[in-house]
Amino acid sequence: LLNKTASGVALITIGALQYSTYSQIGTFAGSSLSKIAIVLIAVGVIITLVSLLGHCGAFLNNSSMVSCFICILIIIVLLEIFTGAAFYIFRSRTALLQMNSGINTQARAAVYEYRPEDRHAINRIQEKFSCCGADAYTDWSRSLGWGNHEAVPDSCCPEKREGCGHDKDKAHKKGCISAIKLFLLRNLVWVGGVCIALGITEVFGVIVGVCLCLDIKRKNYENID
Repeated sequence: LLNKTASGVALITIGALQYSTYSQIGTFAGSSLSKIAIVLIAVGVIITLVSLLGHCGAFLNNSSMVSCFICILIIIVLLEIFTGAAFYIFRSRTALLQMNSGINTQARAAVYEYRPEDRHAINRIQEKFSCCGADAYTDWSRSLGWGNHEAVPDSCCPEKREGCGHDKDKAHKKGCISAIKLFLLRNLVWVGGVCIALGITEVFGVIVGVCLCLDIKRKNYENID
């Protein structure tokens, strides 16, 4: 049962850590990415609550509570495995083409418009992924929102300092689109693997729960006799 609590806390932690990054990437890739982190957090909370139900059932020797815990846990295990599989399916050729098209359009528009409400996120992405512009650093020379076409934002510099963007030759040459796509592909595989691994390990939790439930019922029958 402690394993279930640890699994729930692990998913909540992963989701919380990913949410910040996904929210920033959302400026380039769309807001739907942050929903992935929210789903992970929600599943983690549910697993933690269900594990507490199992703890209470074991502590009170209540076979009904343990049986309820087992049934809910089976559903969660299936959901985790299906969720992990969905991350891998998302990497299929069709899904990748759709993702590429969405990211390309969103990122180019974000750099071209460079709206005040998006500037912090764009600069954070350029710093985090060591990239500049959507396709390349030259995108800033055509940006309507940036305006200073003789320079790039300071966040494009390998070593950020005030005014360093005026020396475009020293700015990152790699565009943020390619950097984000590479990150997402690796990240989706990693998160999918974690979901599947947790789902498989929790199968043992179901087995332990069944054994516990049978043991409680056996003791109850002995007490009746």
